[in-house]
Amino acid sequence: MWREAPLATREAYRLWASNYETETAVSHLENQLVAHLGVPTSGVRLLDVGCGTARRLRDTGASLAVGVDLAPEMLQVAAGAHSLAVADVRALPIAGASCDVVWCRLMIGHVRDLEGAYAELSRVCCTGGAVLVTDICSAAVAAGHRRTFRDAQGAVREVEHFVHSSDRHEQAAHDAGLVTAVRTEGVVGPSIRRFYEDAGRLPAYEEQRGLPLVLAHLMRKAAV
Repeated sequence: MWREAPLATREAYRLWASNYETETAVSHLENQLVAHLGVPTSGVRLLDVGCGTARRLRDTGASLAVGVDLAPEMLQVAAGAHSLAVADVRALPIAGASCDVVWCRLMIGHVRDLEGAYAELSRVCCTGGAVLVTDICSAAVAAGHRRTFRDAQGAVREVEHFVHSSDRHEQAAHDAGLVTAVRTEGVVGPSIRRFYEDAGRLPAYEEQRGLPLVLAHLMRKAAV
């Protein structure tokens, strides 16, 4: 059966910007994982790489909250007193070792060059600081999950996504000077059942219960 080709990341997020704030099963589960990891943000220098509309930067209590995103349309929607910049994860306009906590949440799967991305995430993080990366699990992709969104007209669109295994994440992180502290997964379960129900896909929910959907890696910047 013919399927429309996935959109390039830059074009996809341009189209997604107007209704990006709508929560999805993936974003809900990812937020739960991040909360469970408990990385403090109050009073720290926080960078969100791939921040979208900067919604995650709200109410963090950070002393400095900076967001970067590839799509200027996303940043135009952003509200709040944050420092924002249009940038690629592989060339961040951020001074080295200037951030205590670096987030890269549900974005790195849009980047083919995993090693280049991790090199930059590590560069901007201070020694002993935390780098938190989340992604779609490779098992979920194998089961048929895709990175999709609804555009302003309500049409479902797919975003290009490169599958990176957990082991490859860890190798790229290690090569960039990051040490994995915690690796965890969020699975399809009761906390996201309502998203399947609202979409009329409860049979798919029952079939996928227990399927790893979101991967989270919490890393620390090692001393040189």
